[in-house]
Amino acid sequence: MTTSENVEVSEWYDRNVVGPDNEKIGKVADIYLDDETGQPEWAAVKTGLFGNRVSFVPLAGARLQGDEVVVAYDKETVKASPNADADGQLSQEEEAALYRHYGLGYSEAASSTGLPEGGPPPAPAPTDRGEDTSGPTTDDAMTRSEEELEVGKLVEEAGRVRLRKYIVTENVQMTVPVQREEVVVEREPITGANRDQALDGPELSEEEHEMVLNEEQVVVHKQVVPKERVRLAKTTVTEHEQVSEDLRKEQIDMEQQ
Repeated sequence: MTTSENVEVSEWYDRNVVGPDNEKIGKVADIYLDDETGQPEWAAVKTGLFGNRVSFVPLAGARLQGDEVVVAYDKETVKASPNADADGQLSQEEEAALYRHYGLGYSEAASSTGLPEGGPPPAPAPTDRGEDTSGPTTDDAMTRSEEELEVGKLVEEAGRVRLRKYIVTENVQMTVPVQREEVVVEREPITGANRDQALDGPELSEEEHEMVLNEEQVVVHKQVVPKERVRLAKTTVTEHEQVSEDLRKEQIDMEQQ
């Protein structure tokens, strides 16, 4: 028996699978068809908290209800099914083990339904989890069971970070003090101290005196200076996420008659 995209059940892929009690079991990952009839026979269902386990459930009696696929078996029965590799084909041994688990009579003879000869499956066999019957063969105690929450963690890639160096241009303004020389005319009266210098020369004459004036000019030069080294490193930050799930548990009450 192999897998194929049958036109009648192709819309079931990736839909949620629920049991007869409408409890979610998982999501349809693949549809397996009978080799002889080509009819849909098994659904490979992703189960578990993160959908990392694949369980097989018979499609006999299954139906599409809204956006969900309803099968004839409850969640515990499906989860307890024998392991089989979801590699696109069930071996004879794997298929026989699955039929025994679901209480179906296994036969290699083909039938029009895709299931072995003997008709549709009976009601699911009761499991040994949380079920008690009263009668002369039972003891005087009753088992109470409840669901417990199993929480796991899965590491997934959240993103990638790389260092990239590029050049940007920014305008820098600086105030630089500069100096320049200016001419100042100084006049002093003739006194006894400077009379000899003042009278040294002709009484009337023409002459010139020249003086050099200096000033500072701003000179700009750019140089590349290493400032820092940058590298990538990882650190682990712990956050707390709230997990919420409805858990069922059995209660035992006493009734007096």
